[in-house]
Amino acid sequence: MLDPGARRAILAAVDALHAEALAALVALVRHDSTLGREHGAVDEMARLFAETGLPVRRIPIEVAALEAHRGFSPPLIDYAGRDNVVALHQPRTVQGRSLALNGHLDVVPEGAADMWLSPPYEAVVREGRIYGRGAGDMKAGLVSNLFAFKALQLAGLQPAAPVQLQAVIEEECTGNGALATVLALPKMDAVILPEPGPGVEAMWTAEVGVVWAWVTVSGRPAHVRDMHSGINAIEAAGVVAAAFKEYEHAMNRAELVHASFQGVNHPVNVNLGTFQGGEWNSSVATRAKLGMRVGVMVGRDPREVAREIEALVAKAAEDPRLRSCKVALEFKGFMAEGCVFDQSAEIVKLAARSYAEVAGSALRDYPAPALTDGRYFVLYQGTPVACFGPDAQDIHGIDESVGVESMQNITRSIALTMAQWCGVESIR
Repeated sequence: MLDPGARRAILAAVDALHAEALAALVALVRHDSTLGREHGAVDEMARLFAETGLPVRRIPIEVAALEAHRGFSPPLIDYAGRDNVVALHQPRTVQGRSLALNGHLDVVPEGAADMWLSPPYEAVVREGRIYGRGAGDMKAGLVSNLFAFKALQLAGLQPAAPVQLQAVIEEECTGNGALATVLALPKMDAVILPEPGPGVEAMWTAEVGVVWAWVTVSGRPAHVRDMHSGINAIEAAGVVAAAFKEYEHAMNRAELVHASFQGVNHPVNVNLGTFQGGEWNSSVATRAKLGMRVGVMVGRDPREVAREIEALVAKAAEDPRLRSCKVALEFKGFMAEGCVFDQSAEIVKLAARSYAEVAGSALRDYPAPALTDGRYFVLYQGTPVACFGPDAQDIHGIDESVGVESMQNITRSIALTMAQWCGVESIR
């Protein structure tokens, strides 16, 4: 149990740091940290970590050291100069249980910037919310992790157990940043991961896996006046895309859905995420490339799903409409398993209680048709994860935002959970 005086001091410290936390989030959002452009956000996070006085360490992603691991995903681009960053706390005397506070710095592309009410990397505060790409997914969670730790320091306390503050990259496409970090650092007793839920504060109970597949269709080009003699790669690619949607329908049959997703409508989603094709309006398109995101139900090996995708694409290639087409398939990006978060784990129950205390309401249970880096801890370390985050809205969409007060409640919850899980000692 946490001493009532310490509890009051920690919560008062979170409130006293509110403006500083808001400024930190604004600064992070203003760094475009899409794939390959994470450097500025990583440097900013390193600077924020250094302000705690903790040792700060960069962790590189080295394919040769990771590719034999079951949780590795084929990368999209090179990792040279693209690191993760962590801050490491060690108490004077270990009295409690160790804890990792994990979050990702990378964000998805902003899409059509002209559709945003304010520029996606301007980080505008409007009507109690911060708008900007990555504000909710999940730079607010990273700020909550950091300022929960800083609140203990301001209260004259520090965790009486080792704590890792982890800021990783590539959560949005491979997870290799988290994998490299997990393998580089000592195993902790528990993990808090403040990933946003379904537009409201929620505790993740399960998550699907994901496979990224890329299909390239090469047709037969021709002048449009002779289009009957050509094969349009764009039209042919549509045949392949339709086959993926048929697969999606089949994978959502009730008998194939894991018990953790019972009652969830359509947990396995297949998304046509990117498309490239053609070269001239008056030419029959030579080539088209589809980028697909395929959901993987809990309990299934993504490599088995990859084999199903291979069979699906091979069958689609036999369609008469694809006569003489060349169809190529490759896997880059996610090759990720789904997992279940143990809701009976003490860290999960403690986090849920802490949130209810500070917010006056309970976290919603969230079996997610999406994924987080939490799988690395659950599946490959057997480490319990409390995955819960603020009320982020329109993530991956237009005008992404996070509630300022919601972020504060998550910070308060993490601070109290950390203090109770790790125990506390005075700062000398």
